[in-house]
Amino acid sequence: MKVVIACDSYKGCMTSSKVAQHIEKGIHKVNPRIETISYVIGDGGEGTVDAFHETCGGVKQKVKASDAYGKPIETEYTLIDGGQTAVIEVANIIGLSMHPREKRAPFYGSSYGVGSVLLDAVNKGCKKIIIGLGGSATNDGGMGFLQSLGARFYDSNHKYLSPQAMNLEKVRYIDFNRFNDLKDIELIAACDVKNHLLGEEGATFVFGKQKGLFPNQMKRLDQGMENFRNQIQRYTQVDINSFEGGGAAGGIGAVLIGILHAKMIPGIELLLSYSDFHEQVKTCDLVITGEGQSDRQTAFGKVPVGILKVANTYNKPVICISGALGMNYMELYDLGFIGIYSIADRAMTFQSALDSAPEKLEACTYTIMKTIQYYKK
Repeated sequence: MKVVIACDSYKGCMTSSKVAQHIEKGIHKVNPRIETISYVIGDGGEGTVDAFHETCGGVKQKVKASDAYGKPIETEYTLIDGGQTAVIEVANIIGLSMHPREKRAPFYGSSYGVGSVLLDAVNKGCKKIIIGLGGSATNDGGMGFLQSLGARFYDSNHKYLSPQAMNLEKVRYIDFNRFNDLKDIELIAACDVKNHLLGEEGATFVFGKQKGLFPNQMKRLDQGMENFRNQIQRYTQVDINSFEGGGAAGGIGAVLIGILHAKMIPGIELLLSYSDFHEQVKTCDLVITGEGQSDRQTAFGKVPVGILKVANTYNKPVICISGALGMNYMELYDLGFIGIYSIADRAMTFQSALDSAPEKLEACTYTIMKTIQYYKK
């Protein structure tokens, strides 16, 4: 029997690599002769750099940058394709998980650090840059990102504005004279988000709560984002709200697609194109995937569904083992999963769940494989 394992990380708990290791242990406790092939997976969010690094034999690059709130940090990206392509992710520069919930302050957040890392890759000679957009802590419409490339923003009195979300509503003039449009660089935005920049289905109302916005703040910030869109359009004749995916990373997606002409490709689809995943699935008996929590949102391009689509092509059964199961997860069965499981087996505190997750993942896998082995006799 041959099993292919391709799971997303369990955010804040286990990396994709660790998840695969514990699933393999559970499988081999049942039968050490079962062949397992595992992949490090990232869909554009946390772990994307590591996934491409492992898949493509990349070379890590350390770089100094600033986090979402301007604090100096050291982060990293990876070079692949012989150094011609860089893979960076916003999650390890301005990432949500870098700051505890009680310290998140999206009005003060800036995407500046992402642009500085991108420019480091350009200066190293990269001609193609893949940018994973998942997991950002900012909601500045890409204002900071644009400033890192040379744009400058001013209020009605021609006073300079720092590139923070709280200043979106104040923008009246933009100076693009020193702007680096990266016209010789192929940019790819790796993300599964379809949301536009503005409105009830946009960046602020959909993702603002997890970034620290209160409900009574969202309307004001969305209006600020609308003003920012209007000023950008006045200077560039481009409506950055018109692009599907523009709401990714608090608006970085909008300026990447609209101003820098990046292509947006689902992260899991892009990663798998660099691997032999299709070939291994063709000859396997079972595929196991999973993520931190599976729910109705999983259907919108998350890792398990990306893996399922490939497996369905070759009529291979897919089981999803996740840390938790959320609202309406049963709807995922309609997509073709043969089993959807949570490793949580009793009520416990959140910290206890994190601490016991590796052990429980092995145990859950063991139970599933024992059942499969019985029916394969």
